[in-house]
Amino acid sequence: MSESIAARRQAMADRHPVWQEMTLDAYLRRAAEDYGTRPLVITDAETLDYATVEAQSRQIAAGLVALGIQRGERVGLMMANYPVTVSLLFAIWRSGAVAVAINTLYSPKELEYVIREAGCALLVSMAGFGSRRFDRELDERMPGWRTGDYAPLPELRRGLVYDINAPQHFFDALPAGELPEQGAEPHDPAVIMFTSGTTGSPKGVMQTHDNLLRAAYAGAYHQAFEDGRRAVFSLPLYHSFGLVVGLLSGMIVGGAIIPLLRFDPHALLTATERHRATYLMGVPTMTIAMMEQAKTQSYDLSSLTAVHSAAAPTPSWVWREIQRVFGCEEIFTSYGQTEVTATIVCTKPGDPIEIVSETQGCIVEAGVAGIPALGGRICEFKTIDPETGEDLPHGAAGELCTRGPMNSLGYFRRPEETAKLFLPGRWIRTGDLGQFRPDGNLFLTGRSKELYKSKGELVSPKELEQLVTAHPAIAQAFFIGMPDDRWGECGCAWIVLADGQSFTAEELLAWLAPQVAGYKLPRDIWFIADNELPKTGTGKVQKDILKDMALAQLAAAKGAA
Repeated sequence: MSESIAARRQAMADRHPVWQEMTLDAYLRRAAEDYGTRPLVITDAETLDYATVEAQSRQIAAGLVALGIQRGERVGLMMANYPVTVSLLFAIWRSGAVAVAINTLYSPKELEYVIREAGCALLVSMAGFGSRRFDRELDERMPGWRTGDYAPLPELRRGLVYDINAPQHFFDALPAGELPEQGAEPHDPAVIMFTSGTTGSPKGVMQTHDNLLRAAYAGAYHQAFEDGRRAVFSLPLYHSFGLVVGLLSGMIVGGAIIPLLRFDPHALLTATERHRATYLMGVPTMTIAMMEQAKTQSYDLSSLTAVHSAAAPTPSWVWREIQRVFGCEEIFTSYGQTEVTATIVCTKPGDPIEIVSETQGCIVEAGVAGIPALGGRICEFKTIDPETGEDLPHGAAGELCTRGPMNSLGYFRRPEETAKLFLPGRWIRTGDLGQFRPDGNLFLTGRSKELYKSKGELVSPKELEQLVTAHPAIAQAFFIGMPDDRWGECGCAWIVLADGQSFTAEELLAWLAPQVAGYKLPRDIWFIADNELPKTGTGKVQKDILKDMALAQLAAAKGAA
């Protein structure tokens, strides 16, 4: 370990000699005492320092209590990455309530579903965003939601609207009140985050104050954050990547976030330059788009020291190009999921590009926030047979299971689903397939639910995606299982070509055939541009929609024939 990495970690250890369980609002109060006028949220329009966020959160929390919000009640928060969103989150926690992080891409029907599912007592919604007017959509879908007079949502007592064009109206609508004598406890739920719902209806995962704070400290310690790290991203704060890795981890070192409202490569690079960001966050589709943008226009990225790009395989040549274009020494990729709060596996500072491109890294070293018996790591892993559930030998490939202080409480009001999530001994089944290499780094082979059979044999899409993206002409690849009249199911692929490259389906099959068994070869291959890929709010590619698109392609071809 280099001296600078060791020194950065030691600085965090000196400030946190033992792990102190606390709530998130207490965490903000301590950070405000330590960092005061340092910026915490930076945008072109507004900058909030630590002291201001703390004061705003106190004012809002008092208003929430005056509205009758009590400890443990749920407050829905449907807000874009505005500076006030940070104050609202901490206000909800200070009132003792639970923040329900709502995806702003949801349709009105989906919004009603998650509000009901979480049993929200209060909903705070922005008035509009882009072309949408959420206040009008909610009025139409749920008449009476503002006053608690919408019968299908009996737990909803009040709704508040935040208008970015008239922000003071929101604060004026809050009644004066006193802060509660008793807020939340460290192991109380702090956030309910909804899963993507690609395999069914979204479920609300309960993460505690301690879950989030340990994740925050572990992320900063493992990656050896420098004092005052500035993270720039367009990842939404209603997901763990933006909330934990961006906001909460940065606060460990008195850092700041530069949150953008939507993904725009030019805007992100301009914000990096203007606000001297040091840490660029995104998923690979975002990172690649920013890299290509940086080749077309000159930006001063000299402040940038690290790039964290996670959630999908990325070939080594792309990582090398990112490192060259952005001029960064530290490149990170990682693994985690909502059910285990945030990142639990991550590459280390100084890892070679081969480690970053081939693996998700090692179990996070968390210092005092980790498990002493495991050398301060944040959790432990084992693998099981995905069909029988039996334990497999250490290092064997199988379904990954994990346990430790990052384990969430499970799914809100879903005891049966929660019971399926946990194994005896408080192990969580991740649903992901992989194995730990002898060097301690995790190699993912796919999702157990994404496996498909081709000619009667199981196929892992991840294996093929990692292989295909090693070809210099291919930037991204997505394999999916599709119905087949003869075999029942077979593989198909969507391919994104690298910039300036040309490649045909026939050439791809000819290149792939000598490297894999015949049953793994895709029956159909379609080419698609990156900006045409269906993505979630965090930029993850939605394979369920890709499958629908593939079915439409096949139906159109059949009709034409």
